[in-house]
Amino acid sequence: MRWVCAYFCLSWARRICREYGFARRQHHVQNGTVAFLQESIHYAKQITSHPLLVRMDGGNDSVENIETCLKEGAEFIIKRNPRREKPEAWLAIAEQQGTCIHERAGKRIFYGSVMVKPKGLDVKVRQVYKVVERTIRKDGQILHLPEIEFESYWVSLPNSPEEVIELYHDHRTSDQFHSELKTDLDLERFPSGKFATNDLILHLGCFTYNLLRFIGQETLKTDDAPLKKKVFRRRIKTVIQNLITLASKLVKHARRVFLKFSQHNPWFTTFKRLYSSSST
Repeated sequence: MRWVCAYFCLSWARRICREYGFARRQHHVQNGTVAFLQESIHYAKQITSHPLLVRMDGGNDSVENIETCLKEGAEFIIKRNPRREKPEAWLAIAEQQGTCIHERAGKRIFYGSVMVKPKGLDVKVRQVYKVVERTIRKDGQILHLPEIEFESYWVSLPNSPEEVIELYHDHRTSDQFHSELKTDLDLERFPSGKFATNDLILHLGCFTYNLLRFIGQETLKTDDAPLKKKVFRRRIKTVIQNLITLASKLVKHARRVFLKFSQHNPWFTTFKRLYSSSST
């Protein structure tokens, strides 16, 4: 099944808190999250008919967020904050109910799920977990006491635990998009102290980002680009360097304006194809 993923990270939650004027002593990641989540799901449903998948970090494992997703009809994967839970207790549960994978000598990985009723909810919610036990390290060092790691998630999907965890870890791709918007387009810090001005700058930045992303994806449709490494997308920085800041000369002749390129410019064929397709 295809999902449209709405990834809600801690940094964006903090920004929402600042924009809505919460005091610093109340500067918690959950402040304003429920209202923002409802608004995001509402807007997402207006632009797509595909099922929505909300992925949230451990700082947002609140019951209110789970209840909001259930009411709004959005699937969710919310990483749980382990708090004071003991890894040994999770290992015992995994050994009884989970599926064990012997990845190598001295390392066992358990996957599984349980149905739990969170405090404050009237329904049970699926809880997916992954537990890793190491008795021998990768370099061959034998451990006197095993190293135990675990992670767990609130989940509404019926998929296998392995698929659920892989879907959650795919949010790293979203982090890369955020990174490009902040670094490649230099939107890490907004220029003004006025919210309206920064709102305009952010909208212009998003519009520019989408145009550059479109150009980058169009370069992958044929093999005329000089970069032959097989990739699924091009970074915004690469698009700017190779296609936007392409060296050329503006020439006026016979009442017409021309762009004159070097004869040996490796990106000229790609630029010409993109320019022709945009003109048509």
